[in-house]
Formats: sequence, structure tokens, C-alpha cells
Amino acid sequence: MSSTPDNSWKPTASLAALESRARQSSYVRDFFAARNVLEVETPALASHGANDLNIDSLRVDLAPLPQVDTLKGWLQSSPEYHMKRLLAAGAGPIYQMARAFRNGERGVRHNPEFSLLEWYRPGFDDLDLMAEVAALVCGWLELPMPERLTYREAFRRYSGVDAFTASDSALAQKCERWVGTELAARLSRDECLDLLLSHEIEPALRQLPPTFLCHYPASQAALAKTSVSEDVTVAHRFELYVEGLELCNGYWELTDATEQRRRFELDNQSRQAAGKPDMGIDERLLAAMESGLPACAGVALGLDRLLMLKLGTRDIAEVLSFPVERA
Repeated sequence: MSSTPDNSWKPTASLAALESRARQSSYVRDFFAARNVLEVETPALASHGANDLNIDSLRVDLAPLPQVDTLKGWLQSSPEYHMKRLLAAGAGPIYQMARAFRNGERGVRHNPEFSLLEWYRPGFDDLDLMAEVAALVCGWLELPMPERLTYREAFRRYSGVDAFTASDSALAQKCERWVGTELAARLSRDECLDLLLSHEIEPALRQLPPTFLCHYPASQAALAKTSVSEDVTVAHRFELYVEGLELCNGYWELTDATEQRRRFELDNQSRQAAGKPDMGIDERLLAAMESGLPACAGVALGLDRLLMLKLGTRDIAEVLSFPVERA
């Protein structure tokens, strides 16, 4: 036996951080109770993972089970699909503090297992939901209400390009500074925009008060509605940045099952081209949408990151009992 003490059994979060997490959970529950939003629970393990190219779900191999037609399951990266099925069943406004999972993500802002607050508001659009997100976040952090900045204006102001009209080659050329000419030439348009967002826009947002970034390109709509604004098609999607830290991702939700199927198919084509597993299509979700998913807005907010801001830490390990390397 080694004479060197092994301290890896100890939590990385302090007792004060654990106490603050408990207060945060109480704050969230009180916030929604005052607004008559129902707390729900949905499966952490399900038959489908995320279709999004940028999210890698964790696979679980199941032993044979009666009435289960697959031996493969996925830990959920978000409770979104199941919560939308509840909405279609008439649940009304709902929220959930869920355990979520994403493969290959570990760093000062990421852990493969994390805490996610997700909620849906029938009858809300993205502007309504931004106001509620602002009330929850800035109320807890005791900060001024956020400003709003469109994706297009952010790129014009901090990157010097129009994210909607710049040519693919112009965007690639902008990225050469970060990844070199050869790799930049192989990046897709959205990959270029994501690179510029992380290297030029997000650092600028660190110097601003809380800020909603909104009206993303339609190619980044995911599960959001789209519309025409300033002669370009934009997604009704928003993200909140506080001190340059992205806290949430919200949508005025797409309710068209046919369009959702088309987007899932495109997502899976992109996944296959990238050598990632085909997630198939969650037919239960599409059936729920076809039955009548109400017009609504929804948002997913990282509770670990929210606590990081509350405590003034830059390392997620300081707000987790046991990150993956100590789990």
C-alpha cells in the first residue's frame, strides 16, 4: 500500500458551496411556486439521445427487459423531449431541476454530469421568456436586468463581419488567425461562426453587464421558430451571458412536427458525415407534437454555472461535490 495519502475521496466543493447550492434550489422552487409553475420529473435514461451534432450523449447498454424493444439507451443531455410530451398531454407551465449528461465534456466550465434547470411556458414567446429568465437569474445574483444584443449586431461590433451576409470564404479567412489557413478552409459556415463567437464575441461580453444574445442564424435554430428580420431569416433563440459565461439557451419553440422531422433528418445526416452515431428520430416526440404541442417558449439553464457566478469561482469543480475524476 502506498504511504502517500489519497485525498481523492474528498469533495471538491466546500461546505459553504454545498449550502449555497441548497439555498439556490430553494430559491428556484420558491420562484416557480409563486408563478404556479409545476415541478415535474422525467427519465434520465431513454431510448433516444440528442440529435444535435455538437452534443454527444452517453450510451447505456441494457440487459434484456420485458416490453422493451431495444437493448440500447442514452443518458439524457436535456429533459426537453419528455417535457414537451408532458406539454402536449396538457401539463401546462412546467419546470424541472434535472441531472443531465454529455460525453467528452470536462473543463473549468464542464463536467459530463451536471445540473440543468429547464422550464416551458405555454403562451409565451421568446421575449416573454427572456423577461422571466432575467427575473430569476438577476434576482438570485442581485444584478441589474440584462441588455439585449442581436447576434448580427454582436458580430458587426466585435468581429467586424456581418454573420448573415459575409461569404463563407470571408468567414474562413477571419478564422485563420485562430486555427491556421488549412483547417479554416475545412470549417463549415456554422463552425466558423462558432469559432468567432468563442474567440471574439464572448471575450467582449465579459466586459458588459448581463446580456441576452438573440436572433441567431436560422441554421442554428435547433428546435426554435424562425422568422424574417432585417431581410434575413433568424431563429427565435437566445442565450444569456453574465460576465462572459453562457448561462442558458432558450427558444420560442417550434411546434410543427413536419419541420421538426426534417431538422432531425438533417441533423442525423450531419452526424453521419462527422462519424457520430445516428440517433434516429424520436417518434414519440413527433407524435406528441402532431397531437398538439401548445405554442410555448422554453429554456435550459445551467445551475452549476449559476452557482459559480454566485460564489465568484471560475472552476466548476468548486461547486460540485464530486466531479467525474472523483466520482
